[in-house]
Amino acid sequence: MRTGMNVFAALVVSALVVLGATIFTVDQRQHAIVFQLGEVRSVIDEPGLYFKWPLIQNVRYFDKRILTLDAAEPERFITSEKTNVLVDSFTKWRIIDPKLYYVSVAGDESRAKTRLSQTVNAGLREEFGKRTVHDVVSGERDQLMELMREKADLDARKIGVQIVDVRVKRVELPSDVSESVYRRMDAERKRVANELRSQGAAEAEKIRADADKQREVIVAEAYRDAQKLKGEGDATAAATYAQAFQRNPEFYAFYRSLEAYRNSFNGKSDVIVVEPSSDFFKYMKSIGRGGDNTAK
Repeated sequence: MRTGMNVFAALVVSALVVLGATIFTVDQRQHAIVFQLGEVRSVIDEPGLYFKWPLIQNVRYFDKRILTLDAAEPERFITSEKTNVLVDSFTKWRIIDPKLYYVSVAGDESRAKTRLSQTVNAGLREEFGKRTVHDVVSGERDQLMELMREKADLDARKIGVQIVDVRVKRVELPSDVSESVYRRMDAERKRVANELRSQGAAEAEKIRADADKQREVIVAEAYRDAQKLKGEGDATAAATYAQAFQRNPEFYAFYRSLEAYRNSFNGKSDVIVVEPSSDFFKYMKSIGRGGDNTAK
């Protein structure tokens, strides 16, 4: 009885082992290739439960998802301006033909990445050589990326791979070139600043000269108007005096003499030498005689 149970258990275990060696599953994220004695027998793309012959058939799985090829180090390219630039890029790719992929690179992902990296770098080097730094940084960047994806995809199809996208993460100048560009930009900015300062100084001088001119004109016109008004006032005053003095010439002569006396004896230390019989003292004498007559 015990022997029969042992045999039955052995048969069950053997059946399970055979069944395990016969059945395999394919995940929705995988491709599967069934090999028979090293030769590709079938390619399975749909997920599910499948059977294979044990011992003579084996299965290899390949990732169906989009994979990323990221450059380990930035590559140095030369633009149409003969300027060295460091370019950091990445590529999105996936396996679309597992059989061709296996035949081309033996299903080795590292070999596939090497092939794709060479293809993308060669394409970027060619396209960068046709464009300026401005074009690859901003001007034609989107167009460049799409063109690179198409070119790389044509070559990648030969190994059963599709290039989904090619992107440039960063474009930089080497340190020595960056320093040179910085110095050139600094010199250019200083030149522009000096030019603006010169233009500002010239404009300021022009404004200052115009203001001085306007000031001179305003002062001259004001002086002219003042002299005109003064002349008109003097003329009016002279006419008024003349009209008044014409009524009494003797009073006018007396008034003029008083003005002369006042101007002549303005200071205490003033000295004047005049003959006593001079007409200068005419009214003084008259006043003196008048005073005597009055006294008398």
